[in-house]
Amino acid sequence: MSRVKSTASRHARHPAADLPPRERILEAAKELFYARGIRAVSVDEIAAAADTNKMTLYRHFESKDRLVAEYLRLLGDEADAFWGEIAREHPHDARKQLEAWLQSLCNGLDDPANRGCAFANAAVEIPEKDHPAREVIEHHKLAQRDHIARLCRNAGFSGPEKLADEIFLLLEGARVNMQSMGREGPCHRIPELFRMLLSSKAAGPD
Repeated sequence: MSRVKSTASRHARHPAADLPPRERILEAAKELFYARGIRAVSVDEIAAAADTNKMTLYRHFESKDRLVAEYLRLLGDEADAFWGEIAREHPHDARKQLEAWLQSLCNGLDDPANRGCAFANAAVEIPEKDHPAREVIEHHKLAQRDHIARLCRNAGFSGPEKLADEIFLLLEGARVNMQSMGREGPCHRIPELFRMLLSSKAAGPD
């Protein structure tokens, strides 16, 4: 099962009642922020969805801005865990790890609950550089790009740094295109484009 698809599907579930308050609040925020957008969701709605109250929410998160940052940090941790799963499934095979990750993301584009990249969506909603979530967004995106580049180098692809940028930008563009033109738009060609790109950069002189 793909990480993207399973992540998107989680937004259809309510936070588990047996979780501690902090985790319930985070699960509620994750569901609501991803489904409706950060600005559109109030603290009252998150507290109600978490079966708690604003006082408890603010006891764990000093502000909505801090809650947004922690929501994104949680998603980043889940993404890191998925990289770890892929590495365990394909040990010492950087190309298979990269291909498995790309296939998972491509599969996720078909999920009706998929609203694109939560980090990119948040970046559009939060232009303020001093917002606590901005550092989380930028760190995640840089780390993701660097991980792709490392796999490209270890897999012996030609021009690994440039290839990492091309993969990264293709993926970012596909996610935005899916939201603006739907799943039948140009984004449906992303698996083919990834295959062509990797094939063109097969092992050779850098």
